[in-house]
Amino acid sequence: MTHTKTDVAIIGAGPVGLFAVFECGMLGLKSHVFDALEEIGGQCTALYPEKPIYDIPGLPEIAAGGLIENLEKQAAAFNPVYHLGSPVEGLQEKDGRFILKTARGNTVDAGAVIIAAGAGAFGPNRPPIENIKDFEGTSVFYACRNKSQFKDCDVAIAGGGDSALDWAIALQPIAKSITIIHRRDKFRGAPDSVSKLQDLREKGLVKIETPYQLKDIRGSEGRIDHIDLADMDGNQKQIKADALLCFFGLSTSLGAISHWELELSKKELAVNPETCQTNRDGVYAIGDVATYPKKLKLILTGFAEAAQAAHDIYHRLNPDTPLHFEYSTTKGVPGSPA
Repeated sequence: MTHTKTDVAIIGAGPVGLFAVFECGMLGLKSHVFDALEEIGGQCTALYPEKPIYDIPGLPEIAAGGLIENLEKQAAAFNPVYHLGSPVEGLQEKDGRFILKTARGNTVDAGAVIIAAGAGAFGPNRPPIENIKDFEGTSVFYACRNKSQFKDCDVAIAGGGDSALDWAIALQPIAKSITIIHRRDKFRGAPDSVSKLQDLREKGLVKIETPYQLKDIRGSEGRIDHIDLADMDGNQKQIKADALLCFFGLSTSLGAISHWELELSKKELAVNPETCQTNRDGVYAIGDVATYPKKLKLILTGFAEAAQAAHDIYHRLNPDTPLHFEYSTTKGVPGSPA
């Protein structure tokens, strides 16, 4: 067990948490970063490292895992201390500072706290199929970590949101066949993704089974042979598949965070959009875990919130030292060429 002191404790090592390290570092603030997962990156690493992301400014396309690698390099200049596989279980306030205790018994004394926990601790929402666990990890998956494993496979994708559509489009050139299964005729994904999917369907490159739901999985020794489908009227059909990707969202929980006397709004933390501070002085929230009127849940929004929080924390920790703001193009980054 250890007890250390730092300027900022950042809870969550996803993309927004990593960028918060950089923004704090540019203001001379040291950071300790905590995450329940054993590696950095949050959902980008744990669920879809190969999924392409298109809305990062200056990067027309980048894989989620590649984005995390770049953010880790960007943060490295400020020597953050990572506490991975070590969720924060306790938060106490003492003399205007915060004492964080991890599940491993370590404590960190921080001047401010940034919660960048995304949706919180997460796990997949499983479809109600009795024998589905018999196939998990071998032919049933809730995330795609390696596209090549589906090469020449008959892949069924269940769901109608962005993840289902994005992976249908991404895996189509690799898989032997792609079949989308959705309980409604309309999809919830981005209009551009829906348009691309319909184009692939018209070209005979993707099959769409609607309005159907998963009814049963058939196979042996963890390997799928066929999937039984049924509609709301009881009509049934069977499709051939040897891999099934299920995208029904995540079951999430804020865990210990929900007991820290923070104002909640539908499992999200209400913040002042000018500073990203919660109702608790010195505790901030950024990224998907933070909410305020008309917020857009985009990674780039979280990046901007990281900068806002960092600047407010600087004034909190250095009330008598004015901040002479400089752009990175002027001041540079530690370790970079002058």
